[in-house]
Amino acid sequence: MVQPVRIYGDQRSGNCLKVKWTADRLGISYDWQNVDVLKGETRTEDFLSINPAGQVPCLVRQDGRILAQSNAICFHLAEGSELVPDDSFDVAKMLEWMFWEQYSHEPAIAVRRFQKAYKGLDEDQIDPDLMARGRRALGVMEMRLLSRDFIVAEQLTLADIALVAYTRVADEGGFDLDEFLNVRGWVARVESELGIDVNDGRFDPLV
Repeated sequence: MVQPVRIYGDQRSGNCLKVKWTADRLGISYDWQNVDVLKGETRTEDFLSINPAGQVPCLVRQDGRILAQSNAICFHLAEGSELVPDDSFDVAKMLEWMFWEQYSHEPAIAVRRFQKAYKGLDEDQIDPDLMARGRRALGVMEMRLLSRDFIVAEQLTLADIALVAYTRVADEGGFDLDEFLNVRGWVARVESELGIDVNDGRFDPLV
C-alpha cells in the first residue's frame, strides 16, 4: 500500500495552506503534521532534522526525499496537472507571478498581517512602508485582473493559489480590499474554485 506524502505545516500560515489546497484540489493523499510556529515548534531538534532552515511548510515524500519552500512544493505536486498550463510561456508566466508573490507580495502583506493580528502591534509600532508596499502589490494585481478571471491564461493555476493565500486575509493586516474590486472578485472566484471556507486560515485569538 502506497503511503501518503507527509506535509508539515501550520494552518494559520498562508504559505502552508497553499500546499494543502493544491493537494486537496488534485486529490493527493497526505498526512498533515501540524507544527505550531508561534510555540517555536519549527525550532525543535526533531523538526530541524527534517528541515534545517526551521521553516514550514515542508514535504516528505514516500521515498523519504524532503522538499521545502511553499511554491516549490506546490509546483512539485502539480506538475503535469490542470493547475499548470500546457503552453510553456504560460508556465513561465505562472512562475513569474509565483516568484513575485514571494518577493514583492508576501513580505509586505503577510508580514503586516502577522505583526498586526498575531503580535498585536499598534499602528505606530508597524513599519509604515509595509502598508505602502502591500498596497502597491494589490494595485499590480488589480491592473492584472482588469479584464481576466485568473492571473495566468484563462484557467486556475498555481499562480492563483500562491497569491490568494495571503490576499484573502489582507484585511487582517489593515488592507481594505474594497479599494481593489477586481482583486476582491478574484479572491471570491478562487475560493469558490478551491472550495475554501471563507473562515479557513483566518486569525483566531483563541487558538
